[in-house]
Amino acid sequence: MTDVSSLYEKHHELLGKSDYSMLEDERGKLFASWIGTGKKVLDIGCRDGTLTRHFLSGNDVTGVDIDRQMLARAEKLGIKTKLLDLHGTWDLPQFDVIVAAEVLEHLYYPHDICKKIADHLKPGGLFIGSVPNAYNIKNRLRYLFGIQKNTPLDDPTHINQFSYKLLRALLQKHFSSVELSGIAGGKMNAIAKRVPNLGSFMLVWRATR
Repeated sequence: MTDVSSLYEKHHELLGKSDYSMLEDERGKLFASWIGTGKKVLDIGCRDGTLTRHFLSGNDVTGVDIDRQMLARAEKLGIKTKLLDLHGTWDLPQFDVIVAAEVLEHLYYPHDICKKIADHLKPGGLFIGSVPNAYNIKNRLRYLFGIQKNTPLDDPTHINQFSYKLLRALLQKHFSSVELSGIAGGKMNAIAKRVPNLGSFMLVWRATR
């Protein structure tokens, strides 16, 4: 775990990943509305808690991550934290909600992690999260011309790339119902909702155990 932890500590430091979460307001409001209050919540890959804080009030929230420095920042926001390698053993109870915001694309075996998530949800519990839409129309055009810059491929820690179809297939293997949509930010949100596979910058989901 030490090598992976050091890798992400360096990665976050180089990119200035503290106090920033892509489409934070849109995702924060959406996730908070889905979660509600009075819930026991696990946020996997919480980093410094920038997004987690949007659904912290009224809930019992635990954040886990591989980056010790980021967890220390999350603790200052009042988030309970735990150092965890997601591919290792999860010494955790069951939760009402598990959040994975920009996490699945970083994992070698997302199928295994989705199974662990399902196992750690109470009956009827929610799994919510987001991933970059690697195959929206802009990215497809960039890939066509061999351009990696400003695509999900530009991040060396992105091990898996998801399209709408691939993500839905993954989630449906482990959860009884899946609601999948897209967001893009600003005026583009309307297009993202109508054609999430091509128009969204990010794919978001709500899945029930």
